[in-house]
Amino acid sequence: MGRGYGRGRGFYSLGGAYGIIELLILIGILYFLIKLFLVALPYALGLAMLLIIREFIRPRPGTWFRPF
Repeated sequence: MGRGYGRGRGFYSLGGAYGIIELLILIGILYFLIKLFLVALPYALGLAMLLIIREFIRPRPGTWFRPF
């Protein structure tokens, strides 16, 4: 076992003020990622639909759903 682990408590114990701060930071990061996903999802779906519609409107010979 490396140095700094303490005796019997393990390396990662969410106790004390640092544990609460760490937990709040993790919750904040998860909240930010979920909000970012919810904001970006309609744009990504819209772009995918536009690419599919464009492919059906003007298909190129020899390709099947290759948008670029």
